[in-house]
Amino acid sequence: MHNEESTAGKHQCTDTRNRSQSKCTLLGADGGHGSESQGRGRGIHCILSGSDPSNYDYNDPFKLWAIQGALIIVISRICFLLLWRMRQPRVVAEIIGGIVLGPTVMGRIPKFSTTIFPQESIPILNLCATLGLVLFLFLAGLEIDLQLIKQHARTSAVVSAAGSIIPFAFGSLLSLAHYRAFMDDSVNFGHFALFTCISVGITAFPILCRMLAQLELFSAPLGVIVLSAGVGNDVVGWILLALAVTLVNSTTGLAALWILLICIGYTLFLIYPVRWLFRWIGQATGELGTGEPSSIMMACAIMMLLVSAFFTDITGLHAIFGAFISGLIIPRDKQLSIAMMKRLEPVVWNIFLPVYFALSGLKTDLGLLNTGKAWGFTILVCLLAYMGKLIGCGGASKLMGFTWRESAAIGTLMSCKWLLELIVINFALQAKVFPSIVFAMFVVHAVVLMVIITPVTGWIYPARCRSQQSDTPVCGASDTSISGV
Repeated sequence: MHNEESTAGKHQCTDTRNRSQSKCTLLGADGGHGSESQGRGRGIHCILSGSDPSNYDYNDPFKLWAIQGALIIVISRICFLLLWRMRQPRVVAEIIGGIVLGPTVMGRIPKFSTTIFPQESIPILNLCATLGLVLFLFLAGLEIDLQLIKQHARTSAVVSAAGSIIPFAFGSLLSLAHYRAFMDDSVNFGHFALFTCISVGITAFPILCRMLAQLELFSAPLGVIVLSAGVGNDVVGWILLALAVTLVNSTTGLAALWILLICIGYTLFLIYPVRWLFRWIGQATGELGTGEPSSIMMACAIMMLLVSAFFTDITGLHAIFGAFISGLIIPRDKQLSIAMMKRLEPVVWNIFLPVYFALSGLKTDLGLLNTGKAWGFTILVCLLAYMGKLIGCGGASKLMGFTWRESAAIGTLMSCKWLLELIVINFALQAKVFPSIVFAMFVVHAVVLMVIITPVTGWIYPARCRSQQSDTPVCGASDTSISGV
């Protein structure tokens, strides 16, 4: 008898639990109006019954994702309001906002990280961040104009080559010192050195365009050279990053070779038949004449973007490489690629990229830099990265006939890293090539260089030295030293 009562009690509890769960079901069995009322009842019932929206639900992760997204955007905007008077670009505020949300600042609040950013929710944020990176690299490909390199081939090639070789030499020395101080033998030194050199030597072309516009140098001769050299340096950096990712992901050298050959073949496939197909679509719809992308062109571009990202991801590289190449092959007639970029840019910059910065901040713990040795190496990273570009690009510019002021300004502007360096070091952290302390050093390095580039360029190359005429020196020939600024 007692067993029967116990069994009946269990059935009653089960029925009660099932009825409670049915109230929180978004879609009913009929899928009609009853589903809507259940959906509305779900929200009211769950809140009034004491349900916490911040609790992560695998079946319905939207509530916590919305809280995370809103918090990320608010914190980044507050940081931007504090920094915009210092003429700092918005990306600096987003990087700092991500660090604030991480273990360095708000992560020290009891239960903040486990409540707002629990480990179960990170895969959803990773998906949003990866989608943001894919779209951003597509925009970067749309923005790059390879005609700049053709028009200023000699000067841009020299500046770009020097801006890669010298920083890579400094990066090799830096990797040797860091490896001895912070690494163990389980990490391949070749992989560590390659990621370090790329982090030090890469130039972020997309943000470079915005900095030149902010400094009113976009159409100046110096700005054109910086842009053309930045394109070359950017492409070289991506090729080397592809090589680094291939080496890390492959088990043998032969596998790495196969990955590179497959990706080269796919790149050629995109450049020729697929690019011709897009030109045919543009001519058939009249877009090459108007410069306004139609819904057909946008749909085909997004489809190509997703297919290319998928292909390069499954072959052992990363989805962002396919996205970057996809952006390069969109026709440039009547600035069609720029019009397409402007349609996608607001969503990418206002929603997806802040999520990526927040994730980078969640991985960054500046509390690890708690010794003089750690901060000494961090300062060393900043100095060598800046001096590598200043000596390499600035020295090459001086040999090409620019004044000292112009050369120093070119070297400073080419030090722009921003998101591209974060991509590189996140790859290194994910592949366990960089430990958390080295990752934190390079995050600080990216922030410091981004903060100083605009004011230092304005100090070295003030408005009185600028000219919009391409056939005359931009600053007087007698002005041979930056010490007179």
